[in-house]
Amino acid sequence: MRLFVLSLTLLISLSLHAGVLISPQDAILQDYGPHVTIKKKSLLLNKAQAKQLSTRAKAKLTTRIFRTYSIDDREKRVGHAVLLNGKVRTKNAAVLYLIDMNGTIRAVEIVAFNEPPEYIPASGWIAQFKGKSVKDELRVDRDIPTITGATMSARNIAEGARVALALFETVLRQ
Repeated sequence: MRLFVLSLTLLISLSLHAGVLISPQDAILQDYGPHVTIKKKSLLLNKAQAKQLSTRAKAKLTTRIFRTYSIDDREKRVGHAVLLNGKVRTKNAAVLYLIDMNGTIRAVEIVAFNEPPEYIPASGWIAQFKGKSVKDELRVDRDIPTITGATMSARNIAEGARVALALFETVLRQ
């Protein structure tokens, strides 16, 4: 019994340290409802696709591999989600971008954050991405206000939004 309690305590402390806030599937279900079907897929872009994506997003890509989710409601595609991992300062953060079939952001959800919690942007700030599309610049300090004390988090999320929208336009929309 003591070993069980010790193992459970270790497991809980490790999961708290990891900074996981919500699973991508739970975030999708929370936004779309429990009736949708979610299909997870990894995309490997070729060099031409990666260059096109980087140009369209106005961002340097650190990978050509992307985790995406297709979201169906009664056999009809209603959206996609793109999970992006990136460094904020020195540690990783994972952000999920939910995009509807019109190519606009439906929601942004921080699913993991390993930096100190005070660097997590407020939900009101994150909400400003809703309804944005690839036509929007989404540049911090221009189109998107910065966050005092969390500028790197703001830049990471804004750049991720541009990459996710560009990925939708170049690969997922088809």
